[in-house]
Amino acid sequence: MPIKYKIDVLASLKSQGYNTNVLRKERLLAEGVIQALRERKPISWANISKICELLHCQPGDILEYVDEQSDNLPKNIQE
Repeated sequence: MPIKYKIDVLASLKSQGYNTNVLRKERLLAEGVIQALRERKPISWANISKICELLHCQPGDILEYVDEQSDNLPKNIQE
């Protein structure tokens, strides 16, 4: 998938006081979302929005686009 996480989202949330127990107990993120973040799988825009709210950041601070096609090109063409 060409969209990747730039940071460990759960570690960043934990550093702001939102460990997984708090996230679940206060219903900030569902267990399925927490598991997807552990596995670095995609989540919904609504959940990305909630994470940005909690971390006071922009989506670009946690996500990046990686061009997978450039990985398959010879190095002299990539440059």
